[in-house]
Amino acid sequence: MSGETNDAVPNDWTPDARIALYYAPSASSAWWRAGSEWLGRDAETGRLIEAPLEPAIAALGQTVAALTGSPRRYGWHGTLVAPFHTAEGVTPQQVLSVAREWASHIAPFDAPLSAVEMGRFVALRAGEPDDDEAIRRIAASALHALASLRARPSAEDAERRLASGLSERQQTLLHEWGYPYVLDEFRFHMTLSDALDSASARAAIVSLWQARAAALGPLPFHGAALFVQPRPAAPFTLWQRLPFTHARSEALE
Repeated sequence: MSGETNDAVPNDWTPDARIALYYAPSASSAWWRAGSEWLGRDAETGRLIEAPLEPAIAALGQTVAALTGSPRRYGWHGTLVAPFHTAEGVTPQQVLSVAREWASHIAPFDAPLSAVEMGRFVALRAGEPDDDEAIRRIAASALHALASLRARPSAEDAERRLASGLSERQQTLLHEWGYPYVLDEFRFHMTLSDALDSASARAAIVSLWQARAAALGPLPFHGAALFVQPRPAAPFTLWQRLPFTHARSEALE
């Protein structure tokens, strides 16, 4: 269930819960089914799904499930605002209210995707520069809308990020926004794999998903969703869907 008519916070949420604003295909979309089946979990229902047997992956002595552990925990999505703790005194319902208002100003559109390697990961990215820029602007507007509701990262989290080898610009964004990959450093993607050392495994996934993306057709970028990690190390679940309902997109220009 999407929870669109039930704003209550589930009982298993803890004070350490994190919220994220993600793009997610609609539950009835072939894109949602394909991505959830690939990752082996439906993040909206919590249902575990037996990952498909892919001959090209099996030929490498691997299984899809073995290559997708990390993205399976996050659920099928594309990040718009990365997971965050709420600021002191901010409730999840306040985040939901602001997110719904934000979504009402976003116009839906369709975007063809391409499978690519991003370092050691494989992901889907917008195939056209104009679509990539449109999504970047949408993510920037979401970041600004939720800015006052997000807690600053802990010193430990900030140090961990800094130790990962950030550029000077990314360090500035981390200081200003609590996350280094925002605004001009934002790159929309839908993750398909763990970090893989095997170039053959990465190439096989790219080939599989390049064909699959072509068969599925353009991605319906028609709404976002609030995902929640109820406690540390728990899988993320889809809490609320946020359809894009604006007829035009001047507000983001």
